[in-house]
Amino acid sequence: MSTAALHPENTEPTRPEGNINEDLIARGWAALPASYRIPEKSPSLQEARDWCKHLAETHYENFHVATWFLPERLRPHFHAIYAYCRVSDDLGDEVGNTQQSLALLDLWGRELDACYEGRARHPVFVALAETIRACSIPKEPFADLLTAFRQDQVVTRYATMQDVLGYCRYSANPVGHLVLYTCGYTDEERFRLSDATCSALQLANFWQDVRVDFAKDRVYLPQDEMQRFGVTDAAIEKGIATSEFRALLKHEVEFARSLFLQGLPLINMVDRDLAVDLDLFSRGGLEILNAIEREDYDVLSARPAISKRTKLSLALRAVSGKFLPFLRLGAGPKGKAA
Repeated sequence: MSTAALHPENTEPTRPEGNINEDLIARGWAALPASYRIPEKSPSLQEARDWCKHLAETHYENFHVATWFLPERLRPHFHAIYAYCRVSDDLGDEVGNTQQSLALLDLWGRELDACYEGRARHPVFVALAETIRACSIPKEPFADLLTAFRQDQVVTRYATMQDVLGYCRYSANPVGHLVLYTCGYTDEERFRLSDATCSALQLANFWQDVRVDFAKDRVYLPQDEMQRFGVTDAAIEKGIATSEFRALLKHEVEFARSLFLQGLPLINMVDRDLAVDLDLFSRGGLEILNAIEREDYDVLSARPAISKRTKLSLALRAVSGKFLPFLRLGAGPKGKAA
């Protein structure tokens, strides 16, 4: 596994470390929306919830659709969780400077600590504090996400699929745990099934975005499997899906699909409102894999996408499963809807 080098902008040896970090943080905030910054005065709970709701509903259409199926009492909690994930991700990916991102992520981690100590300042953490209290959510899944975003700053290649799944353990699986905690589920069996689904979703996105990630100098295809199939970074850079590349991606798509099938039983182990969301996201992830297949595993010349018509169809099928459980994914033989 190789890592990208860190390149501090300012390496003056006599400058106090605190001042350097303050500089990095200030520059990092300047690269992000002004609303992301920590306000001088903490907002009220309602103001904080409004802030999170606005962020959730203006940044991610799929998340907005998913919340339609949730009980109204849970929506503020999911808005707060989404806002935490969105801002955390942007601190890592939207700043454009490794050292500034790392400084901001460390600051965000300290704000998470403060939230659990009753000293929330940012709208995200003011809203999240109530969610944490109401749903008894431990700090670990929130902290794990920051581990993944820090890792993205310094790790650009993964030696084996186990290493990729190790990354998913921090980048994707905690989201599933947060969803389950919020809906009142805390058992290890549901967490295990959720991990399979969340890792599968992460892999589906990776295989869909091979070229997009490569432009950021990130390759999530396992290095040992690239070598086994005869695929190099140079081949990806050329943007030509060779027969070797297509064979590799077919192998990865089949593995991701197997993870989705492992996680499908969870849909029938939760209440029907959450089951709609799980069904919808599983269908969406599987459809990404189907879209890759339809392009004969060429994700280099164009990014396989799901049409709005297909998204609507998937949503209708998921909603149907709310009232007719035998139509849910995982209800029929071999993990398929009957």
